[in-house]
Amino acid sequence: MSHASMLKARRQHQKTRKLLDLAAKQAKREAKLAAAGPVVKKEKVKKEKVKTEKVKTEKVKKVKLSKEELGRQESKKGAAGTGKKGAS
Repeated sequence: MSHASMLKARRQHQKTRKLLDLAAKQAKREAKLAAAGPVVKKEKVKKEKVKTEKVKTEKVKKVKLSKEELGRQESKKGAAGTGKKGAS
């Protein structure tokens, strides 16, 4: 047997073996489906969509502080700064 004919025989053998394996797999798959019985489709239940209503929120206007209140805030900030360690 020449080398070329040996390679040709090998390719043919591989090809037939692949086809046989595929046929066996397909038969096994079909047997499994047949054993399972007829397919019963479930009915789809449509869920009703719930619409969410947007609740309007009222915007609160910022109230400007009076000069007195601004002065109090500034004094608080200044008092807080004096309590630091390295500030003496």
